[in-house]
Amino acid sequence: MNTKLHAVTDTKGRPIRFFMSAGQVSDYIGAGALLSSLPKVDWLLGERGYDAGWFREALKDRGIRACIPGRKQRKKTVKYDKRRYKRRNRIEIMFGRLKDWWRVATRYDRCPKVFLSAIALTAAVICWR
Repeated sequence: MNTKLHAVTDTKGRPIRFFMSAGQVSDYIGAGALLSSLPKVDWLLGERGYDAGWFREALKDRGIRACIPGRKQRKKTVKYDKRRYKRRNRIEIMFGRLKDWWRVATRYDRCPKVFLSAIALTAAVICWR
C-alpha cells in the first residue's frame, strides 16, 4: 500500500490537520482537501508539488500569501520569498519526529484509517506536550 500524508502545521511545526491520499495521486488532491480547513494565516509554505494556479488563486481569495516555489516545468517563473521558504524545514522535522515512532515508520497498520489514527495519536504525544 502506498499513501501520501499531507499536513498543515503552525509556525512551530506542530501539526494541526492531516490528510492521507493514495500514493499515485497528485499533491493537488491533498491541497484541495486541506484548503477548506486552513486556519486564518498570513503565509502558507509549501513544496513544489503544491504549485498550481488554482491553488494559488484560492489562497489569494482567502487573503493568504503563498510561498511555494514553481515547478520546473512551469513556463512562467514564480517569485517566492526564499528566506521564508527555508522555514519549511520545521515541517520536515515534524515528519521526521513522526517517523521516530516504530508503528508509523514501518507502516505497521495496513488499514489507512487505522494508520491515520496512529499518526494523529503520535502527533498528539510528541508535539503537544
